[in-house]
Amino acid sequence: MSDTTTKPKTTPALKKLYNEQIIAALTKSQSYTNKHQVPKLVKIVLNTGIDADADKNRIADTARDLGLIAGQKPVLTKSKKAISNFKLREGQTVGAFVTLRGDAMWEFLYRLLAVALPTIRDFRGVSPKLDGQGNYNLGITDFTIFPEITVENVKKTMGLDITIVTTAPTDDEGRELLKLLGMPFRRVEQAVQAKPAPQPANAEPAEKKE
Repeated sequence: MSDTTTKPKTTPALKKLYNEQIIAALTKSQSYTNKHQVPKLVKIVLNTGIDADADKNRIADTARDLGLIAGQKPVLTKSKKAISNFKLREGQTVGAFVTLRGDAMWEFLYRLLAVALPTIRDFRGVSPKLDGQGNYNLGITDFTIFPEITVENVKKTMGLDITIVTTAPTDDEGRELLKLLGMPFRRVEQAVQAKPAPQPANAEPAEKKE
């Protein structure tokens, strides 16, 4: 007799953290009066460009690698019109993207924060600037920081644009949400130069010591 018992679904670690701790922390720090006011993640979009001179093999490699990183099959984007200056034909593949929602979104964000970003050499954090609407854009110059990618199989490195969409109405609220989730924002320190104390108008300049 075969065992038809299904294993209980495991809640992603970051989603569990959000539900059990971050909602309460945001409600307190932002003085929310309604649970629907608490910002949450909506989706994460991964996007990469493909060179105009890329052949079918390179396009296939890019789609494969993006799929490995996202855990989901990417969608290829095509040009809507021809641009002769860029040697671009109408209908030519120019990029690929993946939109993550639900548990897949939470699991990718965990891998990004806990595994991928810390492997960047001399990593000092990411920019704390959001887009003005509570969303965050992050550019990755080398996608091999993701453990799903086997470096030996990479023929050409590709950049990756990551957009984290939230329900936060302001950048400050979106930033606080991402900070509590573990986004390693770098500290912005403004150097303050000490100004000399003003001297009375009739004061004589100090003599230089020889």
